[in-house]
Order: sequence, then structure tokens, then C-alpha cells
Amino acid sequence: MTKLISIDDLHALSQEAQAAPRRRMNRNLHVALADPVQRLFNAFEPGTYVRPHRHAHGDRWELFLVVSGKAAVLTFDDGGKVAERFELDAAGPLRLVEIAAGAWHTVASLAPGTVLFEVKPGPYAPPAEKEVADWAPAEGAPRAAALERWLRGARPGDTGPA
Repeated sequence: MTKLISIDDLHALSQEAQAAPRRRMNRNLHVALADPVQRLFNAFEPGTYVRPHRHAHGDRWELFLVVSGKAAVLTFDDGGKVAERFELDAAGPLRLVEIAAGAWHTVASLAPGTVLFEVKPGPYAPPAEKEVADWAPAEGAPRAAALERWLRGARPGDTGPA
């Protein structure tokens, strides 16, 4: 079956993200979570917090392509120090980043209406406890909002707020 996504679909997805408590919303192109390749549009609004995590088992890389807006994709060392920062900007020079398997990483929205297209190997499995960063608060925890704000401006060599 042919699948189409229009600009109107992407605007609607962004509006859903703006209204969502988590400030993000995704639209899967893959049929099932068990599919061997996961493909999805993910709308991220400023204020959404994606806990730093990694895909530690197998060759679990993750690819991000900016469709609209602007986002920072950050990688970290094992202690939570920023190793790399990539700014994906639909109006700028960098559009795509692929995160290596096993790398600690997160995404921070830098502009309203940000939509990324993600591709990663399936099947989907929720992160195991050892795949979420113990140096970063859980989503909804008291320190999560402060860390999300910090992530927007964090640079290589920086360590998050205590």
C-alpha cells in the first residue's frame, strides 16, 4: 500500500504535539512495532523532554532527518558530559544525523513546529533500565524541566545541572 504524508498532515501532527502534555507526538509509517524497520515522523515542541538513552543491544543505530523547524541532537559520554551537538535545521545546512549504536543521546526542540523523520532498526522494544541514563531524571521528575532547558543550549564538554 502506498503511503503519503502531506504538509497538512505534518502541520496537524505539530498541532497535536502542541496540545499534548508531553509536547510531542509521532506518526508511524511502519505497520507494527515488530516491523524490522521503524519509520516515523516525530513532532517535538520546545519543552518536551526526551530522557537521554541508548540502544545498547545489537546494531541499534538511529537516524534523524529534519523536516521542519530546528532541533539539537546531543550525544554524551557515560558520565553525562556532552560529547557532540548537532543542530538540525530545515532552513540550515545540516539536515540529517545518524547516531551510532550504543551512544547515549537525546533530542531537544529548538523551535515550534519541529518535525523529525526517524528511521531505526526494529522491532521496537521499550528501553531497558540500563538503556536510560541514570545521570538524567526520568520524564516528569522534578529536575526534568530544568534539564530540558539546559539541553537546548548545551555544548560539547558541558555537564548538566545537578
